[in-house]
Amino acid sequence: MNEHILVCLSPSPSNTKIIEAASKMVEAFNANFTALYVKTTKEPSKEDRQRLNDNVKFAQDRGATIESVFGDDVAYQIIEYSRLSHVTKIVVGKSRVKGLSNIKPTLVDKLIAQAGNVDVYIIPDTEDTRPAPKEKEPIDLNALKKDLLKSFVILSITTLISYLFFEIGFADSSIMMVYILGVMIIAMITQGKAYSLITSALIVVIFNFLFTEPRFTLKAYASEYPVTFLVMFFAALITGTLAGKLKDFASESTRNSYRTKILFDTNQLLQNSTSSEEIVTIMAKQIQKLLSKSVIVYIKENGKIDRPYVFMYNKEDPSKYLNDHEFKVAQWVCEHNKQAGAFTVRFTDSSCLHLSIRVNQQGYGVVSIPIDEPIEPFENSILLSILGESALAMENYRNIKDKEESIILAENERTRANMLRSISHDLRTPLTSILGNASNLLSNAHLFDEKTKSQIYLDIYDESWWLINLVENLLSVTKIEDGDMHLNFSYELINEIVEEALKHVDRHKIEHKISIHSEDDLMLVKVDSRLMVQVFVNLIDNAIKYTPKGSHIDVFILKKEEEVLIRVQDDGPGISDEDKEHIFERYYQKANTLADSRRSLGLGLALCRSIINAHGHEIVVKDNVPHGTIFEFTLSSKEVVLDA
Repeated sequence: MNEHILVCLSPSPSNTKIIEAASKMVEAFNANFTALYVKTTKEPSKEDRQRLNDNVKFAQDRGATIESVFGDDVAYQIIEYSRLSHVTKIVVGKSRVKGLSNIKPTLVDKLIAQAGNVDVYIIPDTEDTRPAPKEKEPIDLNALKKDLLKSFVILSITTLISYLFFEIGFADSSIMMVYILGVMIIAMITQGKAYSLITSALIVVIFNFLFTEPRFTLKAYASEYPVTFLVMFFAALITGTLAGKLKDFASESTRNSYRTKILFDTNQLLQNSTSSEEIVTIMAKQIQKLLSKSVIVYIKENGKIDRPYVFMYNKEDPSKYLNDHEFKVAQWVCEHNKQAGAFTVRFTDSSCLHLSIRVNQQGYGVVSIPIDEPIEPFENSILLSILGESALAMENYRNIKDKEESIILAENERTRANMLRSISHDLRTPLTSILGNASNLLSNAHLFDEKTKSQIYLDIYDESWWLINLVENLLSVTKIEDGDMHLNFSYELINEIVEEALKHVDRHKIEHKISIHSEDDLMLVKVDSRLMVQVFVNLIDNAIKYTPKGSHIDVFILKKEEEVLIRVQDDGPGISDEDKEHIFERYYQKANTLADSRRSLGLGLALCRSIINAHGHEIVVKDNVPHGTIFEFTLSSKEVVLDA
């Protein structure tokens, strides 16, 4: 079983000495380390809160996990936490200051008595550990008036009910219970213990005045009444005190539940986050829910923090928190992964508490929170947990992003390698043909007749045009990938663009029946004419390549409201549904026995789609019933106005 050492936190100036001793024990026993603070109903002074906050930070720097529990019986809370958390050793300080400890059991005495199998290590505390005098807070007159009014109303109601019970003939004990109930209600709805004490005394006086003989006087003839009054007073006082404590416990439990829910919600929200900005927003909003403070977040990029994300609370002016000094402190926290600023030991003149967003020693940014008093230990623990969860979410997001980038780089590299292999093959075939034919002409031209020479010239011409088209497509694709495609729009006659494209298509067009069907010879379209010619060349060449000799290739130019509908169709074997899903993908090659020995790079149709998209339109592929393929797209048009 691993050792688990618990050190008790307090506002004592010498608490750091006890924490240091516990830290050395942790190193010696290689144990788990927890620092526990027991919050009671007694509010500490501002000075004590500051010292407690310093001690909490000191414990954190020594590697302790900070925990907080609530209860007035400090010894019981420590022992109960130790039992539930399997603590094996408790380290606590003992003051040497004389006082009531001679007649009243001290915290150490109670711990030793209740510890059982848990070892209790006592560190002598030479300094005065008594709490600092609490500063006298100004009286809230409005709250005082409200509490007095509430007490008066409850006492009046209980008196009326008691008087009714008395007239009916109920026993004195029933009337006492009504008054005790009234004291308990007053304790629940008012602030401070004084109301319970005062009303406990008042109900005795009222009971004596109204319900004991002689009535309507403060005299009491029966000998048992003094005892009755005393019992009634203490019963009411104890009941009221317990009710007040129950209210405090319920209030603290509600706050702790709310804080814990914030942490749980933070975890759930961060799991569904999809960007660094969303993580920052979730973290800042959850911190605002926890502390009701403004939040400023700096994200770390390349070892430094950049522009802040500002989340102001109650429409505060952010300028006083966005000055050079605060930025300097935040940069220091980013570099050292340590907290600094308000209520810390570093940069104490700062208006903000600056905390690192980190996992272990890996920092991802800085959170700056304007504060005017130390953050409570339990709230501080929740705050650090939120920062830890956020840092983990940032780490996961960056890992996913890096992985995606690696996959994209690998895919690009694979595509580039495939493209280079395809280019090498497709360039080698026509270049070999050109080289062989040129060599034959140089060496054996005198042996060839004119018909043979003409065929060789034609083969060289075809191969050269094929290479020109290939290079043109490659250059266009490169421009698209680099984002350098700039369109030079102008209004052109669509018929002239198609006719120009026919001049550049494969010479095998003479083996196919190509027809142009136009509703109007004077239809203007807004296009980059050079790129649009390339679209028609690719579409018609594609139809020639994948249809048998004698096939019909038709180009339809139709008027459609303010657009021109272009349809390039053939009556070849068509394209399978599987190929249709990929036909516009770059480097996709459709297997077809009708194509010649030169493979396609799979750039033509992908380039067509990119050019059409750049014009603000879409290209689609359909089946031409009963067989064949249709490529269809639209272009923006303008009517031609002829001068009279």
